Amino acid sequence: MILVELEKLARRPRTWVSVGLLCLLPAAVAVLLATTRVGTAAGEGPAFLSAVLANGSLFPAAALAIVLPLFLPVAVAVVGGDSVAGEASVGMLRYLVARPVGRTRLLVAKLVALTAFVVAAVVAVVVSGYLVGVLLLPTGPGGDVVTSVSGPALSGGQVALRICAATGYIALSMLGVGTIALFLSTVTDSALGATLGAIAALVASQLFVALDAASAIRPYLPTRYWLAWIDFFREPILWRDIERGLGIQAVYVAVFLGLAWANFATKDVTT
Repeated sequence: MILVELEKLARRPRTWVSVGLLCLLPAAVAVLLATTRVGTAAGEGPAFLSAVLANGSLFPAAALAIVLPLFLPVAVAVVGGDSVAGEASVGMLRYLVARPVGRTRLLVAKLVALTAFVVAAVVAVVVSGYLVGVLLLPTGPGGDVVTSVSGPALSGGQVALRICAATGYIALSMLGVGTIALFLSTVTDSALGATLGAIAALVASQLFVALDAASAIRPYLPTRYWLAWIDFFREPILWRDIERGLGIQAVYVAVFLGLAWANFATKDVTT
């Protein structure tokens, strides 16, 4: 069942279009940075931007920052929202749940396929960002040393390890989005409705994060610690928000996956 779901995911043009667009946007930004060279002079622009322009191997971090606020969550919400509701909308869900594998195994297969998409999308952004960065933003003299967000220098090996850590952190954050969409996909037979519901939840979370009156609930919102991955590029690494972000996302994944299972296991499938 898992292999079937992975094969279905790989065969859908939407999967490759989504990943391609996620990679295309940072590439377009890299082209603009390479041609305009904004912020390259000493004292111009943020230190991290200057470091990216001086060393293309750091551009994967910039690529993640570009797609994270909107484009990556939307792509994940589309896949998660279509997981179960998409089968129902075309009349295939009834035949799938009638198989001997059962509903739990079907939901697990959907989760594995969703996780595979999340990991593939984030890794594709990182790899394409690295390739575009080293091609368009070549390493200059002393480029093996990169300025961290907090000032001290990082070696090329440290940067590589921290990009990998940031990749894993963002993947887990997006899996939280995916499980919200997956739960809504078990509630409705409309893939679009499930997707829009997940996006609406994220927009509301972003709004409350920026609202002072919501300070009491802010630490528990799903998007509160999305940008904590930037702390991997400080020296030393600030772990407080990273740990809180991992904990919050783990809770959201567990809760909404449990809700999805509870609802789908008892769902009256008629289509």
